[in-house]
Amino acid sequence: MIIFYVMAGVLAGMMLPVQTSVNNRLKGYTQSPFIASFISFAVGSTVLLLLTLLTFHNFGIIPEAIAANPWWIWFGGGALGIVFLTNNILLLPRLGSALTVMVTVCGQMVMAILIDQFGWFNLPVHELNLERLLGMALMFFGVFLMQRF
Repeated sequence: MIIFYVMAGVLAGMMLPVQTSVNNRLKGYTQSPFIASFISFAVGSTVLLLLTLLTFHNFGIIPEAIAANPWWIWFGGGALGIVFLTNNILLLPRLGSALTVMVTVCGQMVMAILIDQFGWFNLPVHELNLERLLGMALMFFGVFLMQRF
């Protein structure tokens, strides 16, 4: 069963350079990375709204839940998504698709290791070890090779 989830992750990962390429093309048409990001998020939000309504989910947000939880859980993901998406639109023509993906994945891994190490966001701690450090070093070496050749 784990292979299904691994393959789903690989397929989802394969969509990132496609999304970045499409949004870069949209940036060329709109002449603005921010308008391209806005359109991308607006379309994505509309599709998510329709999927939510079609699958008969209620939004499940009650005022007490808003007040009882930190503000960043309501706004953080969307705001960070805007930074990520717009950054990819700006990087793609300068770095190319492969290097854009590589540097963003390296950034994701650095933050993921910090989150794991310190248990941020109430997640379980997964301590840093030699194998994880070696994996990070290999990723950064891969970025070095990608940008050099």
